Amino acid sequence: MDWQALALSLHLASATALLLLPLALWLARLLAWSSMRGRSVLEALILLPLVLPPTVLGYYLLLGFGSSSLLGQIYHVLSGRSLVFSFDGLLAASLIFNLPFAVQPMQRAFAAIPREIREAAWVSGLSRWQTFLRIELPLAWPGVAAALALCFAHTLGEFGVVLMVGGSLPGETKTIAIAIYDQAQAFNDSAAANMSAFLLGLSFVAVVLVSRLGRGRTGR
Repeated sequence: MDWQALALSLHLASATALLLLPLALWLARLLAWSSMRGRSVLEALILLPLVLPPTVLGYYLLLGFGSSSLLGQIYHVLSGRSLVFSFDGLLAASLIFNLPFAVQPMQRAFAAIPREIREAAWVSGLSRWQTFLRIELPLAWPGVAAALALCFAHTLGEFGVVLMVGGSLPGETKTIAIAIYDQAQAFNDSAAANMSAFLLGLSFVAVVLVSRLGRGRTGR
């Protein structure tokens, strides 16, 4: 087991899930209840990473984060470092390719809350913020938890985007998925098998968790 790569992956997965949480909550509620113009376009943009090949998404992120891009230049001025092939760039890419995994479960959870419950809370004197914290969030928590589990597991297993944006710098961008690839390339089947088994087990746990949370949300 490449413990350094595993620690980096766990750090990346945790940071991605936590940083995506507020944005995904806002987008999920907006898509669940809003009838604004352009809603379908926004939803399509959020879901785009699901259908784009990882290398295509990685290529465009590489262009967007590169030293010739505005974002890359701003980051270099502020930090003196390149955004690509860095942990910060890897984290930014992770936030983008995990966005649909965070938004979709939350959106379904909020959409399942009857509008009458929210209106009753407002009539009872609760503000919109109080309604969100005391009514909506407790009812939608299975979807929120499922989204966090999916983001965490997906980040650990992502390969194509991670390789293109971050490369394979030990302790900086070399995740466990990249470590598995490196070990397989070096014909170190034992190490590759051990790390693959770890990701397989973690993915299975995440799927079971999401399934149980989904049953709890629907009351089945």
